[in-house]
Amino acid sequence: MMVSNADILITAFGEEHVERLTGITKSQLRYWDRTAFFVPAYADENRRSPFSRIYSFKDVASLRVLNVLRNQHNIPLQHLRKVADRLRHLADDLWIGTTLWVFGKRVVFQEPGQEAPREVVSGQYLLGLPLKKVVADTRQDVRRLLKRPKSQIGAVSHSRHINHNAWVVAGTRIPTGAIRRFKDAGYSVGQILEEYPDLTAVDVAGALSHEEKLVAAA
Repeated sequence: MMVSNADILITAFGEEHVERLTGITKSQLRYWDRTAFFVPAYADENRRSPFSRIYSFKDVASLRVLNVLRNQHNIPLQHLRKVADRLRHLADDLWIGTTLWVFGKRVVFQEPGQEAPREVVSGQYLLGLPLKKVVADTRQDVRRLLKRPKSQIGAVSHSRHINHNAWVVAGTRIPTGAIRRFKDAGYSVGQILEEYPDLTAVDVAGALSHEEKLVAAA
């Protein structure tokens, strides 16, 4: 059976290939190796010998994650070292076997079996806010806030702080004069309610009754 090149998965990479695949320079790779931050999977004790640093596929994938954290999100190397120490128990899966988030310039990790993610270095758990529920609850509270009490239904009021002291349907900013003008223009109660969907038929009747009293008193 013939095997095509596409079926072959390369599992060992030299520094040149790793640099091209990860965007991390050879000098940075060597510095991370010397300081034991990231040691290649297949490293010769004599680092001066040719091909002394050979990286596995997992190494390459992990280095790509580190490149994003370090060079795109500007996570300090000192913080990444602490993250590596705290998550050392994950071994080769440290950078690719779990889900990591960036919060500010800190790495957040969700421990398997735990519902809440935590900041890796401090161990502090983060509070997750269900934003959709917050929005839905806010809308519900706004509707509840705007709901008029029964005592205001069908009543009118006026205040110098609302529509320049004009008479309005109680609990709203809708002038009773506007309702009268719609009525004079031939609008039915139903049509007026289409213009002011927050009102009731009782509100319209109360506003028109009040306007009639004003005309009679003039």
